[in-house]
Amino acid sequence: MGIKIVHRHGNTFKEKLYLPAIFGGMKTTLSHFITNLGDKPEIKTINYPEEQPHDISERYRGAHRLTKREDGSVRCVACFMCATACPAECIFIEAKERDDGVDEKMPELFNIDLLECVFCGGCVEACPCDAIRMDSGIFSFIGKKREDFVLTKEQLLANEEKKR
Repeated sequence: MGIKIVHRHGNTFKEKLYLPAIFGGMKTTLSHFITNLGDKPEIKTINYPEEQPHDISERYRGAHRLTKREDGSVRCVACFMCATACPAECIFIEAKERDDGVDEKMPELFNIDLLECVFCGGCVEACPCDAIRMDSGIFSFIGKKREDFVLTKEQLLANEEKKR
């Protein structure tokens, strides 16, 4: 009938004690410990906030930034495409009517919660007018309260593109 009988391992007294497995694990741990004690000069370290990592790929996504037009106005037209495409739902936009005649709408409120963001880049791909980018070169975020990790429209406009 196609029934396959699989015999269990661990039926012997030696295997039931688990001592050989425990000693095998301890042997591996001890060998790594001794190796790491001798390789101290080979361990590469950097003094992190003063010295930034130099091995970050060009394609690595940093913090978000909003772009401006040539006249200095916000490029975002508050179409909500980035907020809709965001799988983490961390983008919050409130639209207002634009009075300069460039477009119909502009964001009055544009917040990104970095603690919820998964940095997938879906918002950048979904934006039809290239208003949001993730090329600021800012890779670490420091704050003491949750509100410090919510980027406002002004902060997003202040983030500059990293010169490569």
